[in-house]
Amino acid sequence: MSVYQFKAEKINGNEVSLSEYEGKVLLIVNTASKCGFTSQLEGLQGLYNTYQQQGLEILGFPCNQFNSQDPGSNEEIEEFCQLNYGVTFPMFSKVDVKGKSAHPLFTYLTDEAKGLLTKQIKWNFTKFLVDKNGEVMDRFAPQTKPEELEKAIQEALKQ
Repeated sequence: MSVYQFKAEKINGNEVSLSEYEGKVLLIVNTASKCGFTSQLEGLQGLYNTYQQQGLEILGFPCNQFNSQDPGSNEEIEEFCQLNYGVTFPMFSKVDVKGKSAHPLFTYLTDEAKGLLTKQIKWNFTKFLVDKNGEVMDRFAPQTKPEELEKAIQEALKQ
């Protein structure tokens, strides 16, 4: 099994198969526009600017499950991310990342890379690094800054 078996709706409403990203290193992140970690969007965009040409794709999935920190519409979220952080990496429609209504992709990700005390995502900006074969390599906590992932991304790109 791999992330390539899943489909997701882009923020513009078009459904895509994650198989479109086959052969790329993926960093999948549950984002939020009104979170203490929202400024990480800038660091994520920096990683994208640096490593996209080498095969990195960052996939942002807005989520409103943690203190309602992403209450806006998909259009509002997209505009916020672009205007405030210059986000050009792919953003997807708002999803749930935990519980019975969790998007199947996040159920898979959390099964493959359990957290410290629980497999459930505990907050916004949990990050999953996926290798070029679509297999989950690692999971990073919300407080892990994007810049701290650079070495892991470089290693994944070499494989």
